[in-house]
Amino acid sequence: SMPEADPLLVFPQRLDRAGIDYMITGSVASIIYGEPRMTHDIDLVLELSTHQVATCRATFAESEFYCPPAEVIRMELNRDARGHFNVIHNESGLKADIYPIGNDPLHRWAFPLRKQVSFGNTEFWVAPPEYVILRKLQFYREGESGKHLRDIQKMLEISSDRINETLLFGKIEALGFTELWKKITRKA
Repeated sequence: SMPEADPLLVFPQRLDRAGIDYMITGSVASIIYGEPRMTHDIDLVLELSTHQVATCRATFAESEFYCPPAEVIRMELNRDARGHFNVIHNESGLKADIYPIGNDPLHRWAFPLRKQVSFGNTEFWVAPPEYVILRKLQFYREGESGKHLRDIQKMLEISSDRINETLLFGKIEALGFTELWKKITRKA
């Protein structure tokens, strides 16, 4: 599991305190469900309403963070899909890639299924493992690296007891990943 005092966790910690709903996804989620590796950023899906923009900016105050101007955040919130902005922790240089939930069907499906995971004495919200796998299949199909496949294989090895196969296979079929899935699981 991740080191207890992982400085990347400063981002979800702040969101928790501010009462902003989020889920950790991307490489940090695959580390949680799979095997540890180095990463310098954290991916977060946020359910952020336009009236929470000021709260979000106050949460990542200029004295400690780079956070985009309110109008940039609002513009990204208004995108139907693939909205995105960064927040950077000045001292460590670590970065949060923030994805508003938007109308992305996969975000909307996964958000109510997010899991609470504890590190040390703090609880964090993490995307469900099925979502992490589906996103990685999507990224792999969009022509990214084999690291996604490796992450998936490690998740299947280490977290098989946490993965709802019926839920996962239903989505794999619905999204047209069946052939790709067969290829991956044959290799495993």
